[in-house]
Amino acid sequence: MRESPVQPTESFSRRILGLRRLLDGVDPRLARAFIPWTIRHPRHLPAFLRIMRANERAHLLRRQSIESGLPVPPFLVLSVTSRCNLRCAGCFAVAIGTTSDLPAARPPLTLADWQRILAESAALGVVGFVIAGGEPFLLPGIAALFQHFSDRLFLVFTNGTAIGDEDFATLKRCRNTFVVVSVEGDRSLTDARRGPGVYENALRTLGRLRTAGVLTGLSVTIGPENIDFWSQERNIDALISQSGPLAFFIEEIPTGECEPRPAITQAQRTRFREIVVRYRSRETGGAYIIHAPGDEDYFGGCISAGRGFAHVNPFGDVTACPMSALATHNLNASTVSEALASPLFTMIREDGPLLETHDHPCALFANAVQLETMATALGAYRTGTPNPAAPPANPLVNFPLP
Repeated sequence: MRESPVQPTESFSRRILGLRRLLDGVDPRLARAFIPWTIRHPRHLPAFLRIMRANERAHLLRRQSIESGLPVPPFLVLSVTSRCNLRCAGCFAVAIGTTSDLPAARPPLTLADWQRILAESAALGVVGFVIAGGEPFLLPGIAALFQHFSDRLFLVFTNGTAIGDEDFATLKRCRNTFVVVSVEGDRSLTDARRGPGVYENALRTLGRLRTAGVLTGLSVTIGPENIDFWSQERNIDALISQSGPLAFFIEEIPTGECEPRPAITQAQRTRFREIVVRYRSRETGGAYIIHAPGDEDYFGGCISAGRGFAHVNPFGDVTACPMSALATHNLNASTVSEALASPLFTMIREDGPLLETHDHPCALFANAVQLETMATALGAYRTGTPNPAAPPANPLVNFPLP
């Protein structure tokens, strides 16, 4: 059964105020979304406080690393498996081989490998991990990692159709893990892209997780088919009411399919950005919304290559982001520190034009030719095993999230 709000006590109220102060130090809008949720789910309060304090310590570690010349991002994106049980239209992970039904040319990282990478990253000051794939829950035992690293934050992006009973039981005990379920909009929009019945499965999973008290959220790939749907606040309210206090809106990267698809117009993009800004500025209700690439403006452009995050693919290759298929380091043979300090990442971080989107949803895609030329000169190699049956795609980008 769902938890009920607790009766306030002096101790509980003091801890809630402490959490609010910590959240305000990151972004005051976080408190509006998460304080009401925490009051309804008080057993998460100790974990939230532990994570926020760990974030303060991690921030000091990252600042010291920057001063010594090693930029450590607060987040890493980990594509923990190349397997997926869906074949969504326009999926870059399939197009470039991060996700594939074909036999892998190299052995994927094991659960023990990922534990090693998490431990090393946490010691450097990485406080949060975005878990992607493929479908993350097709890696057996994945939820045990979240439970083991209880002072780190995990955002797990899933299609909502593959969480087994063992992982579900572990998730019920986790207080540091958001399970973010992907939909495209209503039933027709979701099933048209992801397959028949996926929408109902996703909502059923969200309901089961919420009933168990698991932190949940919503992820949407914004494209020409659904941008008008999500440009109506009532539709955001309706689906967020079934998901949780966190929502991701990520603009679709064109996949170069044989039949050209209409692009999002600048007018649509501008209108949607206005909706997002207005929605998350509301004083009550709703969720904490993260919008890409719109929010990157606050950081001076793309935050890949260690500026805000970096990416590790299922085989250990370290790329600038999940949409990049170029690497110089693999974590089977190098450390996380070495990868973050690589000449490739340094070049991307220091070459301002490479971080500009030019009104495109992805800076690295928009500057693909220049990036490939510069990366090749640094000895970069392509990652993944491209699927010859997949539609042609720009080789330097990956589909962002499940």
